[in-house]
Amino acid sequence: MRMRTLVFTSLLLFAFMSVSCQQKGETYTIETSLGNIKVKLYDNTPLHKENFEKLVSEHFYDGVLFHRIIQDFMIQTGNGATKNAKAGRGSAEVEGPDYTVPAEFVPEYFHKKGALAAARTGDAVNPEKRSSSCQFYIVQGHTYTDTELDRMEEQTQIKYSDFQRGVYKTMGGTPFLDQAYTVFGEVVQGLDIVDKIAAVPTGVGDWPQADVRILRIVKN
Repeated sequence: MRMRTLVFTSLLLFAFMSVSCQQKGETYTIETSLGNIKVKLYDNTPLHKENFEKLVSEHFYDGVLFHRIIQDFMIQTGNGATKNAKAGRGSAEVEGPDYTVPAEFVPEYFHKKGALAAARTGDAVNPEKRSSSCQFYIVQGHTYTDTELDRMEEQTQIKYSDFQRGVYKTMGGTPFLDQAYTVFGEVVQGLDIVDKIAAVPTGVGDWPQADVRILRIVKN
């Protein structure tokens, strides 16, 4: 039984890598103080892709902190106000372009480990689920059982494909965010760096006790 499970996991990983390689899109390297993360932007979320590319070309992200880190969930960054924040000191200030980006929900883009997604304000003030102009997060997540996924399907009225279920059960992610936050890319290299950042000790407001900073983002 263990050998069968290992074979299934290997086949699923091969399928996952094949699908990822087939996804078209530009790639960028996020150079951080803990290592590099290479991401691919999806062509089928053009508004988010164009916005990210614009901000990168303007060097907006140079020097921003990962200001919200939750292990087994995600790492968040992109708030311009964090560039000059004091180490270990959370801030309620938000700085970035004064606009939001319309939601672009694509069913095949889901919150697997390594998903690149846009942050946003809550439903109460943002019923259209429009994305932040600049803040984004990368999913770390954890694995789920079929029972847990069944329960989430009932709660969210979202049906996971067999492939998505397989990924959530073996590689992990945050399925409860699907179709609520726009996924517009994925990590293609550097998941170990995502894990490294997610493991940084945090304090009040999930603010890291030691700075983890984006040095720059470059197009490949």
